[in-house]
Amino acid sequence: MPELLRIYKRLRKYLVILLCLYLTGAMFPGCRSVFLGLLLGTAVSLFNLWLMVKKTLAVTDVSSGKKRVSLGTGMRMATAVLAVAVALRFPDLFHLLAVVIGVMTSYLVIMIDFFVGLLQQRKK
Repeated sequence: MPELLRIYKRLRKYLVILLCLYLTGAMFPGCRSVFLGLLLGTAVSLFNLWLMVKKTLAVTDVSSGKKRVSLGTGMRMATAVLAVAVALRFPDLFHLLAVVIGVMTSYLVIMIDFFVGLLQQRKK
């Protein structure tokens, strides 16, 4: 299994755990819109991560013979804009800032995972 898929599975696990925590937090009525916003944004972030991995594997696949130049950046931006549009359409249900933070969650998780990996390599 390529290293990229191992990293993706690990990051996916972290994001699913965060989604479960946000879903649990959404059960409390006081801050429901914040947790629903985080839930929506992180779900979009997980989809964007999956799309990025899929496109990266397709671009690096030299055996197919097709030349691919796109990593799907436009599609990932469109899904983020769609999530923000949903938050703007239903402001009583989704907190806008929480959706934006949720969309950035996978990038934060990637950075944290990278620095944890560096610390583990130093210890060896």
